[in-house]
Amino acid sequence: MMTSNTDQEAYVWIWLPDAVDPIVAGKLEVGEQGNVRFNYGKSYLERIHANPPAISIYEPELPLKQGVLPLPDGLTMPSCIRDSSPDAWGRRVIINKKLGRKGGNTDTDALGELTYLLESGSDRIGALDFQRSPGEYVARSANNVPLEELLQSAERVEQGVPLTPELDQALFHGSSIGGARPKALIEDQGVKYVAKFSSSTDLYNVVKAEFVAMRLATLAGINAASVKLVQAAHKDILLIERFDREKTTKGWTRRAMVSALTLFALDDMMARYASYETFAEIIRHRFDEPKKTLKELFSRLVFNILSGNTDDHARNHAAFWNGKILRLTPAYDICPQGRTGNEATQAMLISGENRLSKLKSCLDAAPHFLLSEDEAKAICSNQREVIETNWGKVCDEARLSTVDRKLLWKRQFLNPFVFEE
Repeated sequence: MMTSNTDQEAYVWIWLPDAVDPIVAGKLEVGEQGNVRFNYGKSYLERIHANPPAISIYEPELPLKQGVLPLPDGLTMPSCIRDSSPDAWGRRVIINKKLGRKGGNTDTDALGELTYLLESGSDRIGALDFQRSPGEYVARSANNVPLEELLQSAERVEQGVPLTPELDQALFHGSSIGGARPKALIEDQGVKYVAKFSSSTDLYNVVKAEFVAMRLATLAGINAASVKLVQAAHKDILLIERFDREKTTKGWTRRAMVSALTLFALDDMMARYASYETFAEIIRHRFDEPKKTLKELFSRLVFNILSGNTDDHARNHAAFWNGKILRLTPAYDICPQGRTGNEATQAMLISGENRLSKLKSCLDAAPHFLLSEDEAKAICSNQREVIETNWGKVCDEARLSTVDRKLLWKRQFLNPFVFEE
């Protein structure tokens, strides 16, 4: 049954650490001026001393307190809840489902935020889900397509066997979705993946370029998500192993996550003020193993610049949250971006007002990461060497065409602008 686009309330269900089943945590309600506020349930608050104990969805934003919790300044809904909303691609799929073909050119604001939460699949990133009931949990579209179905999809379509709506959208309608990267959730041999699809509108093989960047990042010593390439329906597909899921003898557990945007207490409209300098300060005060984490974040910044990933915005960084402490998730979405000319800037500020995509920007910012100049230089030169040494091997692994190699090399990867000054 389809609902109207004016959902006014939703119940938040949460998987506690190591749990395989969710419990209801509280309620979201749309209030004045369309703001969405959260209220923990009485039964959830009573679990504080239970085993496993209730944890806050995220502190300081939603502490374990009674009553409707106030929104941080400038936010229209709790940012840690907004992290669970579908991305641009997911929103297009939902608009298509609810509004039909006329949804093709519809603004994604056409549906309320709670509708997006309630209509998107239940196996979303992180440890939350959203229901219309506080008492009965019903998972929506498990939508974890078996890898076999993905690989046989073209044949299945020819035989008239329907695909899941998500897979049908991603494989055969990907080019019509306003530039957002088509994706689906895949499960294979006890491992869950996010699958990203190539699109007919790509100017170069974006999927393979991301594979190359992610593999090189791992070789450079960065803790990056595992990736592999497969093909279906004549399309390249990047499979990124999910790090927010773990299979146990009892079932799947889920790891709670928050984006860096939530750590900064910013909304999407204010994302331009997010900076690595602020991120480093938060890590020093609130993260597990801060010194090691600062070095890892600095390494990711350097690699983003060396690989031409200028799309390093605050939703493309995240942390695990266990109710007490934060820990950086593996790196993801490291994807070289097209650029005209050499000069480029990062999506996040590096330090002060500087966001220029240069190693000099990194070296100037090194003290914020508690690194000496020599330590910072060593990270830069090591990564450059790893990229130069392994470029051919990783491109071969991806079966990257000669044309795409020429397009990426010294333009996205190791662009001369990076080394100026």
